[in-house]
Amino acid sequence: MAKSAEQGHPNQAFGWAATDTSGVLSPFKFSRRRKDVRFKVLYCGICHSDLHMIKNEWGKSRYPIVPGHEVVGIATEVGSKVEKLKVGDKVGVGCFVGACHSCDDCANDLENYCPKKIYTYGDTYYDGTATQGGYSDVMVAEERYVIHFPDNLPLDGGAPLLCAGITVYSPLKYFELTKPGMHIGVVGLGGLGHVAVKFAKAFGVKVTVISTSPGKKEEALERLGADSFVVSRDPDQMRAAMGTMDGIIDTVFAAHPLLPLIGLLKSHGKLILVAAPIDRPIELPVYALMSGRKLVASSLSGGLKETQEMIDFAGKHNVTANVEVVPIDYVNTAMERLEKANVRYRFVIDIGNTLKAA
Repeated sequence: MAKSAEQGHPNQAFGWAATDTSGVLSPFKFSRRRKDVRFKVLYCGICHSDLHMIKNEWGKSRYPIVPGHEVVGIATEVGSKVEKLKVGDKVGVGCFVGACHSCDDCANDLENYCPKKIYTYGDTYYDGTATQGGYSDVMVAEERYVIHFPDNLPLDGGAPLLCAGITVYSPLKYFELTKPGMHIGVVGLGGLGHVAVKFAKAFGVKVTVISTSPGKKEEALERLGADSFVVSRDPDQMRAAMGTMDGIIDTVFAAHPLLPLIGLLKSHGKLILVAAPIDRPIELPVYALMSGRKLVASSLSGGLKETQEMIDFAGKHNVTANVEVVPIDYVNTAMERLEKANVRYRFVIDIGNTLKAA
């Protein structure tokens, strides 16, 4: 059982927290432990995971809970043993703040797969206290879990990359879907999907957006730079695209049939699921995989080394999320809109200018 967030830590903090399954967020005072790096939070992205957690839709939330794992700001204190960061640096913290550091995954810079990984919020830290996220004025973390942001990468548009960005970047790299000339499909044009399009284009691959919504075609082609667009509910369009793709990044949370997507793959093609439907299990059509030695796989975020690599790549290639910046007192409305998919494409809270301690 995690100890109360209000007890035992030297750094006073202020944020917004959910206190029950209604998911309604309100002002909340708590404290933070003393760690290698302390930074003033300027922006925090709103992830779909935040919505699940504040309403306990995954059945593991413990209240009160301060959400937020796309946390960015300016370093204000660094410990004497910190080597890669200094006061004044642009920094961020993503999905994790701890791990065992002794397993094979940790040894291979894959803290995201450590069986003892500690999530940035809604989890229990080494000392038995609850972790709290970035809808708050200050953040602390061990140096290993702090990402350095390039000076040219905007913090508001860069914040969602700490979750959405690495969630799509990691499988593109691991499954070798980044070679120029490859043809990659992206299913869904939401918070994850639009960033997947941007990273894939930055790698130099051909990108087709696959969507149920014909109205997103102009956005995909003209604003995000996709090469083509397929309406998944149109049998003629799907038939014309069969067997043309080397890989597909599927970003859709709602349960949906995989068979039509598998049909779009070339032999040896890879369908990578990066969103987890919570309403019902997905059926796996094995024969369709056998007919072409195709692969269905998944991926969860990325390790800290790869996350830093991703942020550096984003800075070099000017990859940011398309965001709607909102004040903290709009956060409950933002959650309602997010639940209805009424955002293009990520909400980011302006913590630095709008979060004021009571």
